[in-house]
Order: sequence, then C-alpha cells, then structure tokens
Amino acid sequence: MAAEPPSWQEGMSSDNVKGLVLALSSSFFIGGSFIVKKKGLKKAGASGIRAGAGGFTYLYEPLWWLGMITMIVGEIANFVAYAFAPALLVTPLGALSIIISAVLAHIILGEKLHIFGVLGCILCVVGSITIVLHAPQEREIESVTEVWQMAMEPAFLLYATLVITSAIILIFHFIPQYGQTHIMVYIGVCSLLGSLSVMGVKALGIAMKLTLSGVNQFVYPQTWLFAIIVTTFLLTQMNYLNKALDTFNTAVVSPIYYVMFTSLTILASVIMFKDWDRQSPSQVITELCGFVTILSGTFLLHKTKDMVDGISTSSPIRLTKHMEEDEYNGLEGIPLRRQEATRLP
Repeated sequence: MAAEPPSWQEGMSSDNVKGLVLALSSSFFIGGSFIVKKKGLKKAGASGIRAGAGGFTYLYEPLWWLGMITMIVGEIANFVAYAFAPALLVTPLGALSIIISAVLAHIILGEKLHIFGVLGCILCVVGSITIVLHAPQEREIESVTEVWQMAMEPAFLLYATLVITSAIILIFHFIPQYGQTHIMVYIGVCSLLGSLSVMGVKALGIAMKLTLSGVNQFVYPQTWLFAIIVTTFLLTQMNYLNKALDTFNTAVVSPIYYVMFTSLTILASVIMFKDWDRQSPSQVITELCGFVTILSGTFLLHKTKDMVDGISTSSPIRLTKHMEEDEYNGLEGIPLRRQEATRLP
C-alpha cells in the first residue's frame, strides 16, 4: 500500500512555522500602524498645523504615538522572524502589510479600494501562500561562527565585494550627478546594502536565539562584527532612502524599492545560506512564480492607488519637495513596509 504524501504542516519545520507566524504578525502590526498614524495625523492637523505644512503637533497626539509603538512591535517581530526562518520566506511576506493597510484604509478611513486593487491584494495573497508552501527548511546552525564561515566562502565574498563596490561607485560618482533626476541611483544604494543588512540581521537573530537557549554567542567577536556591519549598512541605507523619498514620488519609490530590495535579498540568501541546494528544481521554480505573483500584485496596488487618488499614472515621477512631503507626511497613503526611514530589513 502506497504511503500517503506528507501534509504541508509536516513538511514545515517548527522553526519555519515560528518564522512564518512572526512574519505575518509583523505585517499585521506594520500595516495597521500606518492607519493608526494617519488617524493621529488627521486629528492633530484638525487642531494645529498639518505635518505636510511643516507642523509637529502630531507629536502631542497619543494616537500617532500608538501607531509608532505598533510599528516598532512589528519591526521587532520581523527581526526575530529571521532567526527562525529563511530570508527567502520572510522577506517576500513584507508585501502583505500593503494588503493590511489597503483593507483597513477602505474599512476605517473610507478610502475606496479599486476593483484592480482588490485583484492586486488577491495576487499578493496567492503569491505569499505559494512561497510559504514551498519555502526551504531553515538550516540547523549551532554557532554564530558557522554563519561567519558561510559569509567567508568565496561565492558570498564575491557577491559582497560586488555589492559594496557598486554602492561606493553610486555614492561617490553617480549620486552627485544624477541623484536628483534618476530614481534608480538612490534606490540602488538602499537595495544593494539592504541585502547585506538582512544577512547580518539574520546572523544577529540566530546569535540571540542561541544565547536565549543557553549557549552564549556574544563571547564570539563575530557577533559584534555582524552588529557593526548591520549598524553601518542600516544607517547608510536609511540615509539614502530618506533622500529618495524626499526627492521622488513615494508611490513610485515604494514598488521599485520593494522589487530591488527583495530580489537582491533572496539572491544574497541563496548564495550565503544555499537555500536552494536543499530543494528540487520544481520547488525553486514554484517559489520564483510565487515571488513574481507578489510583484504583480504590488505594482497593481500602486497603480490602482494612483487611479483612486485621481493621479494619472503617466504623470512625472519627480514631485516637488512640498508636494511629496504633503503626500508622505500629511496623507500617509498605503506605503510598502520598507519605505519608512526607521524600517529594519
């Protein structure tokens, strides 16, 4: 009698399930935080100068701070998720926060969700489910020194060298000349360094998980080196992401950044942790199809947002600083989770 194939629950390790739950929780918290903050901004703007006009009355609004706290909780959940599950599983699920924001904005704020926006949400959900069901198992790691050894392998060293070299060239050669006119320059720096930041965050997450289980990892210098690397890259990444948001239309920055950041992060994870070495070609192809499905839903949601707001999708990419600040601070639409300046990978 033929054995029954294992169910998807049996196919997922306990660590993958924990990472999945944390990643989903992170999306709910971060997606909801934008709505709470927007309510706080509206309430503060009704009694003082709006944030888009340069006012700071929202700092005295408890509702805005509740939104910030909610976002921080989501960021912590996202950080911890990397300690349990592969980046190939956690990173693409960031798009789910868009769905949460879109649905809550429709229900709570009365912002109409176009029929194609609904289709975009469905595509994101279908793509996310596809990735979850076919994600690789988390690799068993007993020490942070193992992660350091993976980072020192020739393939990843080559990738890291290319990334850092490309980022330096963009910063010192292209940004002074093209930063104000070409959106890919700023986003290129953020995405390149972001992919390395996620690898460092995952290493720190693993170190913390092992330490809490009774095996102290902070006695190893590699743990502190990862911390320095993450801090340096995150500060640089946040700096140029702020420049991109200040210079270009947020609705254009967000999907491009999501695509580049997620694609490079998956590539870095595949090289460093060899996620696909433990999978069959059909599983890899299915995961890629799921990722493309999420990308399609993400772009559709942002195109729909322009349609709903009455902004032509053919309008110029670059907005004036005043217009952009009004959109980002005053309206705070339905952004991707990683466009926030305080966003961790």
